[in-house]
Amino acid sequence: MLSVNEQALDIFNDIFEYPEDYNAASHELDNGARIVDAGVSVPGGYQAGRTFTEICMGGLGDVNFTMGQIKGIPMPFIEVSTDFPSIACLGAQKAGWTVKVGNYFAMGSGPARALSLKPKHTYEVIGYEDECDTAVICLESDHLPNGEVMQTIADACKVDVANTCAIVAPTSSIVGSIQVAGRCVETAVYKLNELGFDTRKIVAGFGTAPVPPVRGAKRAMGVTNDATIYHGQIALTMKAPEIKDYLEKIPSNKSKGYGKPFNEIFKEAGYDFYKIDTSLFSPAEVVINELSEGVVYHVGEVNPDVALKSFGLQ
Repeated sequence: MLSVNEQALDIFNDIFEYPEDYNAASHELDNGARIVDAGVSVPGGYQAGRTFTEICMGGLGDVNFTMGQIKGIPMPFIEVSTDFPSIACLGAQKAGWTVKVGNYFAMGSGPARALSLKPKHTYEVIGYEDECDTAVICLESDHLPNGEVMQTIADACKVDVANTCAIVAPTSSIVGSIQVAGRCVETAVYKLNELGFDTRKIVAGFGTAPVPPVRGAKRAMGVTNDATIYHGQIALTMKAPEIKDYLEKIPSNKSKGYGKPFNEIFKEAGYDFYKIDTSLFSPAEVVINELSEGVVYHVGEVNPDVALKSFGLQ
């Protein structure tokens, strides 16, 4: 069985040992826990963003960048691929761990979840559980964790606190924009899982989404999510003829809240996240190659106008 923590540790060690190559900073706490700041008090950048995303996927994804366009406007795009979609996206990358210790709060994702089994149901569904004596977590936060936070993470993962590693970046940062856009494949896999589809039948995934501009802390969550909701394009390869029964529910344009930048939808919901139709968190456009019948399906479409409005370009 592949160990997402072991795979990610190799990537983490490089950025921890050579942080200056990434516009990052390394910290070792008194209890031995290791932390990489990729955007809290440092600028970060594309290489740190690539590394954050690859760690988040448990070392089972490849990340690249290209220059694209949205309605003729130049825009950086992230490209993500994986040959282990279920484990990489749901077993590691999914932001399934709310880390709250005292006044500290962060959204936790990455391979450490496969040790803490947060949430446990996800790992039961995909039939995966990691075994490793080191835990590597990705934290979306504008503050670095202290020793107490890292001890809490270590306890949940059943590892020594000196064997816990965290890479941290706020949503409103270059790395934040990159790593959220880098969840484009995950949104498709997550959506299918939520619909009851067996994601273990997906054999490969490839996705691209624009890397949104950094527009400040208040807009960050909406702007970063809009990159995939309105311009995420995903290709999945699978062996599952039953996928035809799920097609129409996959893309974001089937959501009741679709058609406005996320921040407008959030405001109309009274800033109550639970009032938002969760089916909105889906990619804009998906192509599926179903291998057993040799057919190709296409659902959804990009919405460049809403994407540009969210990005402050229209």
